[in-house]
Amino acid sequence: MNKSYLMAIAAGSFLFVSCVSGKKLKKEQARYSELNSFYTKVQQDLKTCREDAEAMARLKAQYESEIANLNKQVAFLKDNNNVVVTQLKDLSVISSAQAESIKKSMDNIGAKDLYIQDLQKSMARKDSLNMALVMNLKSALNDINDSDVEIKVEKSAVYISISDKMLFKTGSYDVSDKAMTVLGKVAQVLNSRPEIEFLVEGHTDNVPIKGGPIADNWDLSVKRATSVVRILQNQFKIDPKRMTAGGRSEYLPIADNSDASGRAVNRRTRIVILPQLDQFFKLLEKPQS
Repeated sequence: MNKSYLMAIAAGSFLFVSCVSGKKLKKEQARYSELNSFYTKVQQDLKTCREDAEAMARLKAQYESEIANLNKQVAFLKDNNNVVVTQLKDLSVISSAQAESIKKSMDNIGAKDLYIQDLQKSMARKDSLNMALVMNLKSALNDINDSDVEIKVEKSAVYISISDKMLFKTGSYDVSDKAMTVLGKVAQVLNSRPEIEFLVEGHTDNVPIKGGPIADNWDLSVKRATSVVRILQNQFKIDPKRMTAGGRSEYLPIADNSDASGRAVNRRTRIVILPQLDQFFKLLEKPQS
């Protein structure tokens, strides 16, 4: 009897230990899954930051090239004026008109130097504003598939490119229900910056339209752009004065139309936030004291 009792105790202990180990294993597995998800998100955020840094590096190189050209012009003007002044030193008489002309030339060079310095500062501010806009858009759309929505800065403009599979059915210009989420998030950012004006561009592949109410790819690209504009105006209350709708048809492809994957990339709608020249030059204005 004592033997049976001991065996029962041993069996009970084994079951208790097994139960505890099973619970601990599940807990550790859940923690591993959580850490793995966090690691994946960190990797995606790191990739986004690297892409943004590369875009800003390209912009910086472009602006530095433009500024270098301006500096060369200033240096050329200074050299020419130095030559003129040297030559005038050899003359016995300089008329008052000539002296005034030289003074004005030197003043103009000084003004151009100051303009270049202000231009550099304003370009830096413009880059910062564009970068802030891009980061706000990417934050708003962080749960959207990267292959369906692309955001980038190029030549001082911000581009939001949305694939047609997210917005429309094939050959149609009716905006799908699932597109409302994306357009709503973009509209939220655009409404927070009421000074921004933008262009909505429709793009197609080169497959001809056959029959039906749509005449051709020109017609389809324009109708898709105007469909998006109407949604932004009527559903999300963006001021229509800020928007322009346009179609580019098949004539601005970004991939080869010879295969299905290339044609899928070319079918897209772009929201182009153009640089506002009047706003840019306002950045050059000195604040009133």
